[in-house]
Amino acid sequence: MRCSLAAFFTLSLAVASLAEPTLSPYNVHEKRSAIPFGWSNTRRHDSAAILPLRIALKQSNLEFIDEYLNDVSHPKSANYGKHWTAGEISRKFSPSKESISTVRDWLVENGLASERIRVSPTKSWINVDVTVEEAERLMNTEYNVYTHVSGQEHVACEAYHLPEHISTHVDFVLPSVNFDAKLKRRSEASGGIGQPGVGITPKTTGTVSQTVSELEQCDEYITPICLRALYELVYEPVSTDKNSFGIVEYTPQAYLYSDLQMFAMNFSTDLIGKEPVMVSIDGGYAQTEYQGFDYNGESDLDLQYGMTLVTGYQNVTLYQTGDMVEGASFNNFLDAIDGSYCTFEGGDNYTVDSQYPDPYGGGYEGPEDCGTVTPAYVISTSYGYNEADLTPFYTARQCAEYAKLGLMGVTILYSSGDYGVAGNEDYCLNPNGTQSPTGKIFNPTFPGTCPYVTSVGATMVKPNATVFQAQPEMACMDVIYSGGGFSNYFAMPSYQKTAVDYYLETYPPDYPADIWNSTGMSRALPDISANGANYVVAIDGEFELVYGTSCSSPVSGAIFTMINDARLAVGKSTIGFINPTIYSAEFAGAFNDITEGSNPGCGTEGYNATIGWDPVTGLGTPNFPKLLASWLALP
Repeated sequence: MRCSLAAFFTLSLAVASLAEPTLSPYNVHEKRSAIPFGWSNTRRHDSAAILPLRIALKQSNLEFIDEYLNDVSHPKSANYGKHWTAGEISRKFSPSKESISTVRDWLVENGLASERIRVSPTKSWINVDVTVEEAERLMNTEYNVYTHVSGQEHVACEAYHLPEHISTHVDFVLPSVNFDAKLKRRSEASGGIGQPGVGITPKTTGTVSQTVSELEQCDEYITPICLRALYELVYEPVSTDKNSFGIVEYTPQAYLYSDLQMFAMNFSTDLIGKEPVMVSIDGGYAQTEYQGFDYNGESDLDLQYGMTLVTGYQNVTLYQTGDMVEGASFNNFLDAIDGSYCTFEGGDNYTVDSQYPDPYGGGYEGPEDCGTVTPAYVISTSYGYNEADLTPFYTARQCAEYAKLGLMGVTILYSSGDYGVAGNEDYCLNPNGTQSPTGKIFNPTFPGTCPYVTSVGATMVKPNATVFQAQPEMACMDVIYSGGGFSNYFAMPSYQKTAVDYYLETYPPDYPADIWNSTGMSRALPDISANGANYVVAIDGEFELVYGTSCSSPVSGAIFTMINDARLAVGKSTIGFINPTIYSAEFAGAFNDITEGSNPGCGTEGYNATIGWDPVTGLGTPNFPKLLASWLALP
């Protein structure tokens, strides 16, 4: 898996003695190609205003993270399943003393008193409050105030510069070129719906108007028994005290207990009276003030199907993240499950991640949850950004955290998106780097493009097909289209090179090279898929039909949780980061290949589902008996 993340990091170089002030040429460190869609530059920032400057120091050994992860994740490795502890990870990746001293000395040399400079507890941040004037002089930049069409303001610069001898020790500086990817509508009592779930969210075609007759109508109504039949999931867990399955939700989206019970009484009686185990992160709670599909659809869907498929014997952990005012981002969740991440690679970016305690008042006033939650062995998240919403540095540092979780034996699943080759809300890229509904360039989603997560696309049962046919599914082309394509940020990991090369050579997409990443060298997604259409979900007291890769991720997570159960029962490790394994020759045929359908977007028909891996459905859908046998055969 060499080079998939290391492309974002420059090897540390020896720095000359700092006995005398060090002079070296300034170089552009980060530059934004365009102002994001909906924003405009309204004025220069006040030179006397205070900026909380946060300097993210480079981690040690990060260029080897592919090698470390492959060592514990590849089925042919002698160390397969020998996962790391959090302490081992922290010791391996902490920044060097040289990086800390070099950056600190540079700040002092430029007139900042040493008592103003603070080094974070884990030595990964250097923080200093400066005036705008000081920041502009320090980094040869100009800070502006940008205004969104919603009225929200944001402070940023177009580019910033660092001395050559400093840039080798710094990943990025905040605030700088990054923009708030998800607007926080503070004027609304309910906050912004789905922070960050305004991206990938389920869709509905309304209520179910007739009695569902289970297996006979799986092409029209998906219920748990349909999924068990499609993926041959017949298993009763036996290691529930050792095992764990987590589902992440972002406030204000929340489940209703009455909906869980309505679903249980109809489809999973062993769950009657049961709820998920709630873990509140940064003030998160299952709010009931605001109800409706936009507030309850995602969480009701994830929990009803996730809990049902692992049965009532296995507890499911709900990571309810963010309060009603600030909301939250993926990094707020990551902070809670890994204390080192709160200050790793620059830690939180408050232009994207919510800040706790709430600096504006009215929100959660407790301390930020930092290293307070034990990660489940499988974690499913049905939310996502467009990759282009975020800067390469930001996505790289978050992607590295997923790699660290993989080293700890955690399986991370993310939905691949619902708009085919387009980004969320059907936005595509323009040549200048902006996004718009009229763009023509394919727009992949993140975190699915991160090579250290498992990206999950969507399928559907073919019209008039039955679950008893040899292959009753095709790529989802009803209401939503399975997200897929090629990253513009991340290099192709070695584990998928053979599969993706075969696709590109055998079924080359017939599109101009300037509307998709045609280099053959970039991370490809999705990795796998599962059914994502016609789910019968209890929402606000009624059954509705729901669609989306939001369905596919928790279903896949439940299946992998049952595989963990079987391995734990015989004294083996969890499956951890699964991608090197599922792409390996040892797992050939362990997924049901999907060869029909496509994923339209950006004014095209998108890619086609083909024999083998494809950028619509990945390797295919899970075949539980084959996957179980293959994983039990590993040490």
